[in-house]
Amino acid sequence: MTALLGVELAGRTVVVAGGGPVAARRVHALLAEGAHVRVVAPAVCEPVADLVVAGAVHWVDREVVPSDLDDAWLVQTATGDRSTDQAVVAWATARRVFCVDAGGPRRPARGTARTPATTRAGDVLVGVVSTGGADPRRSVQVRDALATTLREGRVDLRGRRRTAGQGRVVLVGGGPGDVDLMTVAGRRALAEADVVVTDRLGPTAVLDELPDDVEVVDVGKAPGHHPVPQAEINRILVERAQRGHVVVRLKGGDPFVYGRGGEEVLACREAGVPVTVLPGVSSAFAAPAAAGIPLTHRGTVGAVHVMNGTDGWSAAALTGLRDGSCTVVVLMGVAALPGLAAHALADGVPPSTPVAVVEEATLVGQRVTRAPLDRVVRAAAEAGVRAPAVVVLGAVAAPGLLEPGPSASDGVGATPAGSSTHEPAPHATMVR
Repeated sequence: MTALLGVELAGRTVVVAGGGPVAARRVHALLAEGAHVRVVAPAVCEPVADLVVAGAVHWVDREVVPSDLDDAWLVQTATGDRSTDQAVVAWATARRVFCVDAGGPRRPARGTARTPATTRAGDVLVGVVSTGGADPRRSVQVRDALATTLREGRVDLRGRRRTAGQGRVVLVGGGPGDVDLMTVAGRRALAEADVVVTDRLGPTAVLDELPDDVEVVDVGKAPGHHPVPQAEINRILVERAQRGHVVVRLKGGDPFVYGRGGEEVLACREAGVPVTVLPGVSSAFAAPAAAGIPLTHRGTVGAVHVMNGTDGWSAAALTGLRDGSCTVVVLMGVAALPGLAAHALADGVPPSTPVAVVEEATLVGQRVTRAPLDRVVRAAAEAGVRAPAVVVLGAVAAPGLLEPGPSASDGVGATPAGSSTHEPAPHATMVR
């Protein structure tokens, strides 16, 4: 039977017999744990030679002999020669020093210790070994399954209680709304969180998976209604982190795309609070994709302009729409849509310019409303369009663009003047 132990190797001598590729992998792993590595071999491969030149390992240029093991805390043999490896195991056993025999694909390991299949999650090292005979393939399969679980944030990794001064803030871009579109790093950050400061947008369903003792602070903003001002959000992040907590600021989309993430990073740094940013999939790109709208399309348009509806038009966006040189994506544009449409028409943007409004992108309630620019305000009102929604303007917003046939080849797939279309939730299946 095999017992799994954690061995502290930092500053201790480990002898590696052999200088080939297998030995090189073992040497790199040992150095990562802070061991003093001595390689004994008449020749070494290039990766080991590079480490020797760098002074990271000591190389004894000859065949291994019993006395090489005298001061070792651990021995690993990977000479590739069965009789030599067996001899090294015997010498180590006589000295009561554990020895890992790397063996080979066609012969079993005979050592007194095994190297587990490992994965890391923060400061946690997970190792897997078989308790019967050596079975590295099965150990790797189990390790990979555990690694996936840890990466996806399905294990509470908060560990021991932190002391004051160890707190930090992590800004997590949660993506457009579907929990499955969160990044692995974002899910892992949530698994380590003591406090989650969340918006009304993004993957709010993931909050149901948090342990009961995680504090959830809802600072969600609705159009025209900001119950928790940005300065107060900044204060909450800093104050909770200064208590020693790991604070996750969960945002919809990407923190740095109209998410005011820069202000929050600045507030943390001014207060001396460590802060990191985990990017997310911005709704500016995810919503059109979920609705089947390519923001760029060969032969149709090759540039994209992203804007905030509350800021109004920029000269560049209007120019791009007038000459058809770019797609314009408007975030937070539902309330501003009447003013935006009127301004664009007055500035010479063609009335027939296709417009699509994508509501609740990637969620069950996803719906797409399409109409030409001169009809989109009425179409949105008739459909009862509500925020959150993303507005896409330009040739790529035309219905039928990606359908085979003439409408796909002309680049526009024009919506007849004065007409509009409404596409309900089935488009959400495109992202699953």
